Amino acid sequence: MIDLIKNKEILVVGMARSGLAAVELISQYDAARITVSDSKKPADLKSELSQLKRYQNVDIAAGSNSPELVTENLSFIVKSPGVPPHIDIFKKASEVGIPVISEIELAYAFIKAPIIGVTGTNGKTTTTALITAMLEESRFEPVISAGNIGNPLSGLAGKFSPQGIIVAELSSFQLEDIKLFRPFVAVFLNFAEDHLDYHGSIEKYFKAKVRILENQSAGDYAVLNAGDRAVASLQEKSRGRVLWFDRSPVHVGVGLEDGWITLYNPGSEPRKICPRYEVALPGDHNLENALAASTAAWAAGADPEAIGRTLGSFRGIEHRLEYVRTVNGIDFINDSKGTNPGATIKALESFPGRNKVLIAGGKDKGSDFAELAKIIKSEVRKLILLGETKDKLAEAVDKTDFSEYLLVADLKEAVSAAFKEAQPGDLILLSPACASWDMFNNYEERGELFKELVSYLPAEFKGKEKITNG
Repeated sequence: MIDLIKNKEILVVGMARSGLAAVELISQYDAARITVSDSKKPADLKSELSQLKRYQNVDIAAGSNSPELVTENLSFIVKSPGVPPHIDIFKKASEVGIPVISEIELAYAFIKAPIIGVTGTNGKTTTTALITAMLEESRFEPVISAGNIGNPLSGLAGKFSPQGIIVAELSSFQLEDIKLFRPFVAVFLNFAEDHLDYHGSIEKYFKAKVRILENQSAGDYAVLNAGDRAVASLQEKSRGRVLWFDRSPVHVGVGLEDGWITLYNPGSEPRKICPRYEVALPGDHNLENALAASTAAWAAGADPEAIGRTLGSFRGIEHRLEYVRTVNGIDFINDSKGTNPGATIKALESFPGRNKVLIAGGKDKGSDFAELAKIIKSEVRKLILLGETKDKLAEAVDKTDFSEYLLVADLKEAVSAAFKEAQPGDLILLSPACASWDMFNNYEERGELFKELVSYLPAEFKGKEKITNG
């Protein structure tokens, strides 16, 4: 890879965290010129442009990802995750024959530490953080979470000990453009419809996810969900050793038996790790995350007792079913990372028996909300809708004869409306079922604003007057 950088011209498309990390990495290896483009206007990129000023050989192209940036002089193009693959700049690259790689592919060429990769439609962030905690409890050092969870992989290249372990959350956006990237443990959690606006079809979305397995060898591990038909079918595609996780006993891996999370290893007696009721994370979907994380950590060499201790103590991550506060007897839960209908369904089902006020809506990713609408009818007392998809979501719930919803302009109005509608004992849940990009830079920003608004409630919202639809 160094030969493809030194004295060469490189184009990085996208100025978000991954793009900036890619520029920093490339700049260390004497590239002749690095061009960085982004569709956002300079006024919306003040922080990013400020960071890029420290590099001597960087050209900025803000305001468009123009195909004119692609010339035959380029060595390769780095595509940041989230940049649509079908835009003209990549069509031009294909025509000219310029390779396009993902940021994780670039980073992989320089990272010497083993990588555990976690993908799937839902649960990636929680599972990644849980595996990291299990390895730390087993006294692995250093261990770090990376990828789609905070730390871009390129930011670790050359800075992370080869004796450590990296646990990387990997989206379909990142996996779509890999060439050699290879995790020694690949975890595929589940699969459901998502990101159709990006990939164009559910088949292409699945194909991008499956790439996590394609470079593995016989000495690697594929951790697969035995209870998910699409994921389980990948057994035949795996070149590594397949380990299963499921809510029932499995041949090899981690399952559930007699109320215990249990480790199964052929030739040995099943080993009980942790009682189901002691798992600290709430909800059945988090049981699957716990099973998957236990399997992956065990594959990496974690001690089963340490795995069990972690299951009993790990209480989740920010923006994923995160308890915020209780105000006037009303619980507020931040699930801003619930960015597709399946995630929101799981969030709603994580609090059985509770009356819920749901705040949902955001960037339209081409999702079908029909199944979510059915769950809303049975689980939600009042629905607050905002963002680009609010009318689409309203239409979906209308078809189920659910009419207890309000359309609002922004998150501040949504929190106000939800609080006025809720009664003591209710639960107000932000779980948008959509991406954040219509109103926010990312789901973290959306979740932080939600928590900030909730913190103001006692001072700002003294009245509990009823709001009517329309």
